[in-house]
Amino acid sequence: MKRVLLLGDSIRMGYDDYVKEALAGKVEVIYDPEDNGRFSAYTLWQMNQMFRLYGEFDAVHWNNGYWDMNIEPPMEEAIHPLPEYLHFLGRILKEIRRHGAKPIFATTTPILEPGAAADVTGTGALSINYNNNWVTAYNGAAKAFLKEEGVPINDLYALCAEDPHAYKCGDLLHLTEEGYRRCAQQTAEIILRVLGE
Repeated sequence: MKRVLLLGDSIRMGYDDYVKEALAGKVEVIYDPEDNGRFSAYTLWQMNQMFRLYGEFDAVHWNNGYWDMNIEPPMEEAIHPLPEYLHFLGRILKEIRRHGAKPIFATTTPILEPGAAADVTGTGALSINYNNNWVTAYNGAAKAFLKEEGVPINDLYALCAEDPHAYKCGDLLHLTEEGYRRCAQQTAEIILRVLGE
């Protein structure tokens, strides 16, 4: 059975179980249910640990964005300004390909209004700031770069934008259960397509 690795932030942590459920009996789905992939440099590190622990995968599906673009006080700029964000996406892509896996990138989901949400994933961050202008800028740059590299894009931004409230829960950053299930369905479909299943 083919194997896929899921990586990414708390949005991924909201839909990973549903992806595993959707692909049961077709694809083995591996992820760390406890560890938030945070920003792209951390995801690069986390991915390396997963390759070390689990060996090779047929595909790697990942997302980054909210943490990279987050301006966490008292800092005055993003954790990863756009050039750094693209740099680390490139390094993640290079490692995925070095291990012979097929890459799939998921876009960051939309924001309805600027604000901040408490981090509820045990990472110790006080809050995640968000602004849809940041999201569209980071998504646009990531899609342009990765499409040039021939990477399939799982456009979760477009999916969530179909809903009037973007499937946002009360903190206006994370998703409702319905939103996570919709993301999981689309994610499972693109994984099967990329793997030729």
